[in-house]
Amino acid sequence: MRERLPVEVWVLVAASFIIAVGFGIVAPVLPVYASTFGVGHTAVAALISAFAFVRLAFAPMSGKLVNRFGEPRVYIVGILIVAFGTALSGFSSSYAEMLTWRALAGVGSTMFTVAALGLLIRITPAPLRGRASGLWAAGFLVGNVAGPIVGAGLVPFGLWVPFVSYGVMLCLAAFVVWFFLRRSTLAALDKSNGDTPMSVRQAVQHPAYRAALASGFANGWAVFGVRISLVPVFVIEALKHSPAVAGISMSVFAGGNAAMLFLSGKIADTRGRKPVAIAGLVVSGLATVSMGFTGDVWTFMAASLVAGMGAGLLNPPQNAVVADVIGARGKGGPVLAGFQMVTDLGAIIGPMCAGLLADSFGFEASFAITGAALLLSVAFWLVAPETLPTHEEEHTAVAVAPECGCLDESAEVPTGERVGGKPRHPEA
Repeated sequence: MRERLPVEVWVLVAASFIIAVGFGIVAPVLPVYASTFGVGHTAVAALISAFAFVRLAFAPMSGKLVNRFGEPRVYIVGILIVAFGTALSGFSSSYAEMLTWRALAGVGSTMFTVAALGLLIRITPAPLRGRASGLWAAGFLVGNVAGPIVGAGLVPFGLWVPFVSYGVMLCLAAFVVWFFLRRSTLAALDKSNGDTPMSVRQAVQHPAYRAALASGFANGWAVFGVRISLVPVFVIEALKHSPAVAGISMSVFAGGNAAMLFLSGKIADTRGRKPVAIAGLVVSGLATVSMGFTGDVWTFMAASLVAGMGAGLLNPPQNAVVADVIGARGKGGPVLAGFQMVTDLGAIIGPMCAGLLADSFGFEASFAITGAALLLSVAFWLVAPETLPTHEEEHTAVAVAPECGCLDESAEVPTGERVGGKPRHPEA
């Protein structure tokens, strides 16, 4: 019988879409609102970077909270913290006040991100983790595309409106998760599992986890950092096109990404995580290098599309490998936080390095180094073992053994006396 994704996975996908729509609503308005306080470009950039820095700093604590209180509680509380901080940002009376509220939102953001990934791992059968990860990522991606469209229509009502709207969207996402998971035995914290939580040190000893860290850092550098900070500047200054064209090129990247998420997840669950991840890194790395050497907008669009497809290939198997290392019954909050931290670190370092390289050596060098980071991480995957569990390994022996005793334990011998048509077993 064909396995199906649990309903709880679809709940997380719906919540991720709602969250991403809200983020897309406020993201384009944030720099504009910060500029109204009379600060310079550096201060505006610091406001955006503060969010990422706080996420990075609070990630270890988020992992501990997940292990202590369970993913659903940390997930909901984290969303509500972001809702509170974002809504109050819209009513800030000074730059310092807005910076404070953004930092608070960063704390909540890392809480619900680590909790969501941990819950997704725990409730998804191992042979379906790639597909579940692809769906979850697609929810964010589609929401991020739809959000700016909604946000553009809200700006005429006031710059504070998108912030409040985002807060409302987050509260809606928290309600959806609470309502549908409040009685879920699958999502409930397993208090009978007294296993010691897996530490980051233990996880790093696994070559597959090291490979995920390497590709996560490179992917954060390229996708979350350089694509947002460098691509618009390249289109405007080097290709001599308008900001609108720059926005279209980013949408093309997102389209290529979305097109591969479902296929990548399916192949990762059937053929293995390793080959799909390597293919994604190679495609994304080569396409990123070529982007800096394009001389016209159509070639650049084509390279952006291919780079997006490569990123879409990488995401599901990479997340699935982290899940495989932790295991279905494991407590891996700190391990998930470590993976999230490395990705955030790439997103912070990437734009700064890319900007310095572009100023000193040109756009070609900047894109080439970014692509090289992706290609270098392939070396970690080449020496990593395949982690895709078989159906029997993960869902028959391992899942049943804790409840039924030892795997080599034989059945009790019946006494021969029948009670209700069935042999009576000896009294314990």
